Amino acid sequence: MTMWIPQLAEDGVRYRAIADSIAMAIQAGELSAGQKLPPQRRLADRLGVTVGTVTRAYAEAERHGWVTARVGSGTFVRGTATASGQDFLASRPVEKGIIDLSLSLPPPHPMRAASLGRVLHEIAEDDQLLQRAVEYQPDRGVPEHRERLAAWMCELGMPADPESLVVTQGGQHGISLALQALARPGERIAADVLTYPGLISAARQAHLKISGVPMEDQGMDMDALARLCAQQQPPRLVYVTPDQNNPTGTPLSEARRERLVTLARRHDFWIVEDGVQYLPESERGTPLYRLAPERTLFIFSTSKVLAGGLRIGTLMAPPMLRERLGTTLRAQNWMVPPLMVEAVCRWVASDDSRALLDWLIQELGERQQLARLRLAGYTTSGRLHGNNLWLPLPEGLRSAVLVEALAQRNVLVSSAEPFCVGSEPAPQALRLCLSAAASREALTQALDTLAELLAEPPAAPWQTL
Repeated sequence: MTMWIPQLAEDGVRYRAIADSIAMAIQAGELSAGQKLPPQRRLADRLGVTVGTVTRAYAEAERHGWVTARVGSGTFVRGTATASGQDFLASRPVEKGIIDLSLSLPPPHPMRAASLGRVLHEIAEDDQLLQRAVEYQPDRGVPEHRERLAAWMCELGMPADPESLVVTQGGQHGISLALQALARPGERIAADVLTYPGLISAARQAHLKISGVPMEDQGMDMDALARLCAQQQPPRLVYVTPDQNNPTGTPLSEARRERLVTLARRHDFWIVEDGVQYLPESERGTPLYRLAPERTLFIFSTSKVLAGGLRIGTLMAPPMLRERLGTTLRAQNWMVPPLMVEAVCRWVASDDSRALLDWLIQELGERQQLARLRLAGYTTSGRLHGNNLWLPLPEGLRSAVLVEALAQRNVLVSSAEPFCVGSEPAPQALRLCLSAAASREALTQALDTLAELLAEPPAAPWQTL
């Protein structure tokens, strides 16, 4: 591919001229969403300016939201729909009439509010329990809470020893704890080349370098990971979502799980296994924490089963790490608020939680079937009872253009950009969170809108100037 070179006027401030040229090239279609900008030194040599001038120009372009820098990978063009900082998607109020398929949330159900109300009422009626809920407690959580959460995980087919658990403020907190406990600033970690944006954000906050490992239809390419370990210093840890990659839904095959464990033991790196994106036990593979219990941390939470706003989860760790994790958690926020942990423990032990889970599994299966029917003729991937559906776009169609066109029609989806790790351009694809729609009717409306745009692709903004 020919390297893009900006055309600069003879006079003017050079770094601003380069930044302005980037913006004009994006608008003119010379630079497309996901495209990597030239390395700073090479561009400086071609333009006859200092590397510092190009660095400042790229920083100016990033400040305006035109590009995004990925540590260790380079600087990439952002799509117009993601220029506001969507690299780690966060919940936001949804205006009336908008169907938001951009966030992986559990399907709405009135049972959630009713069940939570019941357990909070039970707690409010118990004076001794209320007193304990406002007292300081152990950093990893009180034994009673860890026992209840372990019993729940066992019921879900995730065997857990209460002593192995650290109670966390959700899955994202579990990721941050794991990174802080296992890696030091400047060290390298690895993940799928497309991975959960929360991992990318947490790694940046911890000043860690991330290497993206290519993926295939059986999950992470273990030969590529082996080369990474041989050619560079092995990563401190490898982060995986083995039962369904987020965003593609691709599971890690049993053979590759075994190979990952072999590589971890040979090169002495840790495995961080994220199981927050829930699937029924029949659709999950062998947990990595069962294959390599001595070097695997397992992350789980209530977010995709009960409700995301609870912010309660667990981090399962081998004995050698438990004290370190407790110390790290205590330094961050001392403990997870025990009042909410108590509410969750009572909820997961109730028949309400089992009824909600049964409904959830059935509802997600219906939504996945509905999406495949409405998008028949297009290649998609996703698990049978998963929250998300991955849609690679037909040749020539840009995800940034489609995301913007959908937003104009009150449908919000995610492009691949927020999930990208490494130096490869973002694939032209969409992640559809089928679970997030308020109802199947709303989901049908959103899918029909998407199908119409796929049949008659919208023009890019620069084509209408």
